[in-house]
Amino acid sequence: MSAEAAVIEVDIRNAHDASEYADLENRFRKLAGVKGVHLDRTRGVAHLSYDPAEIAPEEIQSQLGTNGYRCDCKPRPGSKSHAGHPCIGADDRAPQDTTKAATATNDVAERSQSAMHACHTAHSQHTHHVDAEGSAAGHEQHATTAAVAATHATHVEHGAAAKHESHHIPDSQTGHAAHATAAAHAEHSKDGSHGEHAAMGHDEHGGHDAHAGHGEAMVGDMLRRFVVSLILSLPLMAFSHLGALVGLHPMPPFGLSMAWFGFLLATPVVWWGGKPFISAAWRALRQGEANMMTLIALGILVSYTYSVAATFLFEGKVFYEAAAMLTTFSLAGHWLEMRSRFATGRAVEALLKLAPTTARVKRGGEEKEIPLSDVAVGDEIVVRPGDRVPVDGEVSSGSSYVDESMITGEPVPVAKTEGAKVTGGTVNQTGAFNFKATAVGADTALSRIVQMVQNAQASKAPAQRLADTAGKYLVFVAIGSGLLAFAVWYFIGDAGFLFALTAAVSTIVIACPDALALATPTAITVGVGKGAREGVLFKNATALEATAGIDTVIFDKTGTLTEGKPALTDIITANGFTENELLRLVASADKPSQHPLAEAIVEGARARGIEVNSPESFNSIPGHGVEAQVSGRRVFVGNKKLMERERIELGELEERVQVLASDAKTAMYIAVDGRAAGVVAVADRIRESARQAVNSLHGIGVRTVMLTGDYRSTAEAVARQLGMDTVIAEVLPEDKAEQVTKLQREGRKVAMVGDGVNDAPALAQAEVGIAIGAGTDVAVETADVVLVKNNPADVSRSIQLARKVRGKIKQNLFWAAIYNLIAIPIAAGALYPSLGLLLRPEWAALAMSASTVTVTLNALLLNRVRFSAIGNVEPRAGGLAEA
Repeated sequence: MSAEAAVIEVDIRNAHDASEYADLENRFRKLAGVKGVHLDRTRGVAHLSYDPAEIAPEEIQSQLGTNGYRCDCKPRPGSKSHAGHPCIGADDRAPQDTTKAATATNDVAERSQSAMHACHTAHSQHTHHVDAEGSAAGHEQHATTAAVAATHATHVEHGAAAKHESHHIPDSQTGHAAHATAAAHAEHSKDGSHGEHAAMGHDEHGGHDAHAGHGEAMVGDMLRRFVVSLILSLPLMAFSHLGALVGLHPMPPFGLSMAWFGFLLATPVVWWGGKPFISAAWRALRQGEANMMTLIALGILVSYTYSVAATFLFEGKVFYEAAAMLTTFSLAGHWLEMRSRFATGRAVEALLKLAPTTARVKRGGEEKEIPLSDVAVGDEIVVRPGDRVPVDGEVSSGSSYVDESMITGEPVPVAKTEGAKVTGGTVNQTGAFNFKATAVGADTALSRIVQMVQNAQASKAPAQRLADTAGKYLVFVAIGSGLLAFAVWYFIGDAGFLFALTAAVSTIVIACPDALALATPTAITVGVGKGAREGVLFKNATALEATAGIDTVIFDKTGTLTEGKPALTDIITANGFTENELLRLVASADKPSQHPLAEAIVEGARARGIEVNSPESFNSIPGHGVEAQVSGRRVFVGNKKLMERERIELGELEERVQVLASDAKTAMYIAVDGRAAGVVAVADRIRESARQAVNSLHGIGVRTVMLTGDYRSTAEAVARQLGMDTVIAEVLPEDKAEQVTKLQREGRKVAMVGDGVNDAPALAQAEVGIAIGAGTDVAVETADVVLVKNNPADVSRSIQLARKVRGKIKQNLFWAAIYNLIAIPIAAGALYPSLGLLLRPEWAALAMSASTVTVTLNALLLNRVRFSAIGNVEPRAGGLAEA
C-alpha cells in the first residue's frame, strides 16, 4: 500500500449470502485504484485501501451501484499498525489538528505529537498482518520489523541493558546504578511511546455499532419474506400430493385447477420472497460468475418456469409447490444463518454500549450533562456513585473504588485516588471523584479494543481462501451434476421429462456450497469475539491460525515473568531483633537514598504499616552501602565488604545469604551498634500468574523457554522456581532473533512473549508475537496477540482458544464436504432404482439449509469453551536445559 493510500469502509446492504462475498471481494479488487480488500462477512462490511489520486469513494459507491449493490461508503483514517484497516485511536494516526484540541494545553499537545511520532516510528514497519492478496507475504513482512532495532539502536540497547541486567547485583552500588537505569528507561518508554492523546475527532465512536443496525434490518427483511412465503406455500402443500398423503382433499377451492391455484400462490413467493436469490444470481450473471445464489435461483426458476409453461402453453403436470417450498425453505435457512452470522459481530460491538451516552462535565465552574460526542480532551468530568466512567482520564480530586472487570477481568474493585488512571466503560462504586479526560471517542481503551477485534474479524484466514476456491468449483460441480442427472434419467433411464427435471433441480439445490463458505469465517469471528471477552486480542485471522500451531513459547523475563521492579521479599533477624524493629531501622536508614533497592525497602516497610522516620545522620559509602544514625542507634546496611570493614561477625547469616542468592535475590546485611542484626533481601518478584502460565503450558504440551539478557545465575534461579524447560541467558537484544531462529530450525513453532519494543526483533522472527499489555496501550503493541489483562497465564488461554477454533474449522469443512459427497448422489436419484427414493426439490432445500445452520451453530459452540486452569500443578522436577 502506497504512502498516499487511504481507507474506506463499505457498508453493504443487500448481500444476503456469505458465499456471495467471495465474488464481491474479487469485484472490489478489479476497481481501479483499490490496493487491498478486507471483507467482514459477519457484519456485511468491507475495508478497502485505495489511492485517492485514482479513485474517489463516490466513484466506488457508484460502480457498486451499477453492479446492483446498495452500499454506503465512508472514508476512515488508515491504520499505521494494521495495514488496510481503519486506525485504532490517536496513537495510530498521523498527527492532525482539530478544533477540540484547543481545549488541551500546549504541553499536552506537544507530548501527544511526540508520542504519536514515536509510535509511528516503532510500529509502521511492523506488519504481521496478512494483506488480502495472500498469506505467504505476511510473515515476510512481519520479519521486517527487525529494522526497529536499527531505527532505535540506542534506545533498545539501553533499554535491554537496563531491563535484563539490572538484577544481577554483586554489590549495593552496582545494584543502585542498574536499577536507576532501568527506572529511567521505564519512564522514557512511558513518555515516548504512550503519551497523553491530543483531542481528536471522535464522531466514529458511534460508528462501531452502526453496522449492527443494517445487519438487523437485513435479518428482519429475510424473516418477513420467510413468514409471508410460508403462509402462501402451506395451501399449496395441502393440495399437492404431499397433502394427499395425509388425507387432505385433493382439489383446490373455488373450482380452480391445481395449475391456476399454484400459479396464483407461487408467483408472489417466487418473485417477492425469492427476490434476494434471484437478484443476487442476476448480479453474478452480469459479471459472468456463478455462486450459491445462482444455484438456488436456478432451482426456483426452473421449477416455476416449467410449471408456468405447463399452465399456459401445454398440458402437463405442474409442481408450483416445489418452487414455493424451495423458496420458503431457502429463506428459512438463510434467515437462521444471517441471524447467527450477524449476531457474532453484534456480540463484540455490544461492548461499546458499556460506555454511557452522556457525561457530566464541569465547565466554567458549573456542572452540566452533555452528549458523549461533545466531550473533549482536558474536560473535567464528574463521576458520582454508581456512574459509568464515560471516557479515559486521570483522577484530579476525590476518591472511590472502580469496577474494572470489563477491561482487566479482575472482580475486585480498584482504589482510585488523585493521579490514578480511569478507563471509559468501567463502573464507579460508592465514592465520588472528578477526573480530567485524556482520551475520548475512538481513542478510549474500549473503542480501540472493539476496533481491533472488528479488524481481526474482517481479516481472512488462509483456510478461508481454500474454502472460497473450493466453493467456486463446487458451484460448477453442482450445475454439472444437475445437468448430468437430467441427461441420465431423461435420455438413458427413460424416466420422463418431469422426473428428470425433479432430479436435476434437487441435485443443483442440495449442492449449494453455503456451508462451505461459512465454515471458516463463522469460527474465526466467534473465536476472536470469545478471545476479546477473555482478555486475549488476536490482531487478525492469520495470527489466530498460527497460534493454534504453537509448540514452544519463549518468555522475556523482566516485566513478563517478573513484576519488573525490585520489592522487599525476605527479612531474617539475628541477636534478638524482631522483624518489625529491624525493618524500621533499615528503612529509616535508607530513607534519604535514591537507590531503587533502598526505595524498595522503604516501600516494603510502609506496606507493613511501619512508620519510617528520617535518620539523624546519613552517609553513603561507595561500593559498600550506607551508614546512618536512627533513633540514637548506629545502623549499617550493605554488602559483606562493609561488614568486614566494620569487623561484624556474621555467623550463620552468610549461609542464609547464599541461599537467597541462589533464588535470584539481592541480600543486604544489617548491623546495629556494632553487631549483626539480620539480613533483608530484595528481588524482582516472580508474578504468581507466571507460575500458572508455565504450568498451564506444560499441561497442554507446550515447551517453555526463558530468553533474557540477565546473568545466567539469576535467570536459572527464576526459571528453576517456575519449572521452565530451557534457559537462554546473557543474550543481547540484537541476538534474540537469532535464538528464535535456532529453535525454528529445530522444527519448533515458536511464540515470543515480550513487551513489543525491546524484544521487537524476536517478536518479528517468531511465528506469533504476543505482547503483555493493558488499557489504552493495547492497540498499538507490536505483536499479533495482545493479552489485555497483563497476565502471562493468558498465553495458555490464547493457544487453547486458537486450537479450539482450528478444530471447529476442520469440523465444519469436513461436514460441509461430507454432506455434499453424500447428498448429491441421493438427490440425483442414485437410490431410486433400489429403494424408490427420489429427493424432491423442496426437501433438498431443507437439507441444504440444515447443513448451513449446523455449521453456524457448531461455530457458536465456541462461546461455551472453558479454559483449563492448571495453576496448582507442581513445577517439573529435574535439570534445566541450557543454551
